[in-house]
Amino acid sequence: WKMKARRALVYFSLVWACFQPLAHGMGLRSFVAAHDAAWLALARGKAKDWRAVLGGYQATVDWPGVYFWKALAAANPDAKIILTVRNADQWYDSAANTIFSRMRDFTETLAHDDNGTLGQERRAHMRMVNSIVADGTFDGYLDRAHAIDVFNAHNEDVRRSVPPKKLLVYQSGEGWDRLCDFLDAPVPQAHYPKVNSATDFKNQFPESDHVALSE
Repeated sequence: WKMKARRALVYFSLVWACFQPLAHGMGLRSFVAAHDAAWLALARGKAKDWRAVLGGYQATVDWPGVYFWKALAAANPDAKIILTVRNADQWYDSAANTIFSRMRDFTETLAHDDNGTLGQERRAHMRMVNSIVADGTFDGYLDRAHAIDVFNAHNEDVRRSVPPKKLLVYQSGEGWDRLCDFLDAPVPQAHYPKVNSATDFKNQFPESDHVALSE
């Protein structure tokens, strides 16, 4: 489970293969935005019951759900877990150019937003994202060396913690066969998807914070 394009590929693959509905961070403005307060309370330890947010879903991919992966795995002992892997430096370059950049922009903008230009919904959403990703996952440090250490430690933790029969270590470019075999799902006739590039991310999450304050 790593951020952005690799997990988005798995998201669409899972939806098409067998798991519907599926909760994914790509739906931040629809699925997650309606539950910002609940996610934030969970991340800060003020709430423990994630079922209020994930009830009705068969699977989850990406932040914020992945932040609670151990609790979810413990509560669903028969669940299968997919760990997507890639080169750590390539992962960091991608994250730094997308979600990390947006989080830094928000923090900088919020510090100078004396007139309350940013809407309350946007504030609440980005506070949740920063709390779970920047603070909760990376301890407030998004520099390359530290982030890659966290990335590698997460991968090793998943490999060490999940029984081999319940874990698929998966490179997204592998295509359908191993994924569908692991999930006991038929191989779709559709071509394996290619989605959520850095360009896709920027189109979906434009740099609206700086624009709002400069107008």
